[in-house]
Amino acid sequence: MANFEGMPEGPESLDKGELLKQLRIDRTAMRRSRSRARWIAVAVVLLAVAGGLGWFTLGRATPPAVQVAVARTASQGPGPVLDASGYVTARRQATVSAKITGKVVEVLIEEGMAVKEGDVLARLDDTEARAQLSLSQAQLVAARSQLAEVRAQIVQAERDFDRQQELFRRQLVAEQSIDAARAQRDMLRARLGNLQEQVKVADEAVTVARVQLDNTEIRAPFSGVVVAKSAQPGEMISPVSAGGGFTRTGIGTIVDMDSLEIQVDVNEAFINRVRPGQSVEAILNAYPEWKIPGEVIAIIPSADRNKATVKVRVAIKQKDPRIVPDMGVRVSFLSAPGTASSTPAPGAVLVPAEAVRAEGDKGVVFVLTGEKVERRDVTLGPKVASERQVLSGLRVGDRVIVSPPESLRPGDVVKPVQGG
Repeated sequence: MANFEGMPEGPESLDKGELLKQLRIDRTAMRRSRSRARWIAVAVVLLAVAGGLGWFTLGRATPPAVQVAVARTASQGPGPVLDASGYVTARRQATVSAKITGKVVEVLIEEGMAVKEGDVLARLDDTEARAQLSLSQAQLVAARSQLAEVRAQIVQAERDFDRQQELFRRQLVAEQSIDAARAQRDMLRARLGNLQEQVKVADEAVTVARVQLDNTEIRAPFSGVVVAKSAQPGEMISPVSAGGGFTRTGIGTIVDMDSLEIQVDVNEAFINRVRPGQSVEAILNAYPEWKIPGEVIAIIPSADRNKATVKVRVAIKQKDPRIVPDMGVRVSFLSAPGTASSTPAPGAVLVPAEAVRAEGDKGVVFVLTGEKVERRDVTLGPKVASERQVLSGLRVGDRVIVSPPESLRPGDVVKPVQGG
């Protein structure tokens, strides 16, 4: 049996050794890969935590916005007993049209222009009216000429009749001659009366023709401001609609700005709080900081069954060019001095009703001190329109949060938004 221990290795043994080295697992590389993956995971977690902290910090840095109102003394004159919405209306407003049908040749108005009573707003084609006036004037001249002729003939007929009477008295002519002279005189007298009436008719025809000519000029019925221009030169205009959409029925619309007033619809359940002569404060939607004094003119004695409201007319005591028709307006009806609603308990203040959370006779109000919220328990008084009397727990000037959210807690930081 051959001994192989001392024999040198051959080429086949070297190839196998190399193959075994290649098949050997490099555990150092695996450890490096695992370490790199671990560090990547740690970095991802740190980034997520940093993002969460940043988002939380950003959310805490932007406090929620809340509407605040200032508590005011309840003894500052009459308070509101009712609020209602309505519109500015004009009691004197007219869409100006022509009295006759004709073609517009000139329009002299523009929107926003102030006009006076009698000013010419537009002109129609007056060719036919002028021709008719000339014809009527000529007919009047002809009738007057015929009247003058008959008067001259009557003078001659009177003389002939007198002459025939003298001859008949002397028995120089027959009775037939005097009868003929009398008939001629009477006929001319009758014709004179007829011609006098014809002259009157011709004179009236001239007057009518002048009126027709004057109707070609459309004038302002009263002083005011033009709010709409409805026609252009070349269009046909008529006092009545001719159908088809090709004929206008108006030149423009004029509003007497001195006749502006407010009309509001008051719920019939609260109409007992309104009376003629009652003072009001009106606030236009376009100018919410401007309080306009007013007074109730009348309560229209008719209710709207569909809306369950009653219309109330309110006079505007302060005239201003900013007040224009059809503006939206909010009206607060004020209580009279000395009434129960305007005579609160000593030390009472008024706050918006939405700022109070009622709990029986007690209530909770959130007050803003600096930028932090403070909860206060208050004693409530009667409700006055959209406000609530607070008998204790608040002072004049305290800033209360209107409609506080349910999530609001004492100590929260908020961003105030002034609401009244």
